[in-house]
Amino acid sequence: MVRLIVPKSIEVSIAPYLLEQTMYPISNDEDNKMIFNKEEIDKSLEKIKALAIGMGWGSGKDNEKILAYILEEKNIPCIIDADGLNTLANMDLSILKKAKNKIILTPHLKEFERISKNPIEKIKENPIELAIEFAKKYNVILLLKGSTTIVTDGDETYLVKRGCSGMATAGSGDVLSGILVGILGYNEPSNKIVAAGAYLAGVSGELAQQKYTDISMKASDTIEMIPEVIKMIRSNEELQ
Repeated sequence: MVRLIVPKSIEVSIAPYLLEQTMYPISNDEDNKMIFNKEEIDKSLEKIKALAIGMGWGSGKDNEKILAYILEEKNIPCIIDADGLNTLANMDLSILKKAKNKIILTPHLKEFERISKNPIEKIKENPIELAIEFAKKYNVILLLKGSTTIVTDGDETYLVKRGCSGMATAGSGDVLSGILVGILGYNEPSNKIVAAGAYLAGVSGELAQQKYTDISMKASDTIEMIPEVIKMIRSNEELQ
């Protein structure tokens, strides 16, 4: 079961698009951004096994309070992406070391520049070394997106060379976060599980590109191909 946590002000707009998911609206300010309300946040996170935060979140004034509360108080594996990473970049990253459960960060190069404070040129020169260094320092699993995706917890590192040019389209990162939170719904968080999620997303994107071309495919086409890739993996079929 998937639960979408949104500001109350957009509840009516989103509801028609939620056919299989559930929704938990929480209070918002005059700019339609979530506000920190401990009771509402506690209720919204009841009984969930994994959380993805940041996609479409915006830059609300209470984002840092909400993220800090979740990291410090909730024993939930947490994927932080997009605006969640932008929020984290403005915080003291030592909070990651205090997290009660495993944190997975999924930045692209520019987002990694913001959270690591390393210039993007330096990251491009030494992406694996800097990713390992960051993951070890802050006790996180880092998934650094790129033509080769780097997944590391600081001790063990996987290089996922799957994906295609057609995935360079709006929403592809959100699809990856959705795959990861889905997998974490029934697996304990680990470096290998996160790498498997990146692999599943990459191969699904490749099949979408074969069907729709690199010019025409969109993020939802990658979602369409996920079942096909799962069937291929389960049957040990060769994934070219």
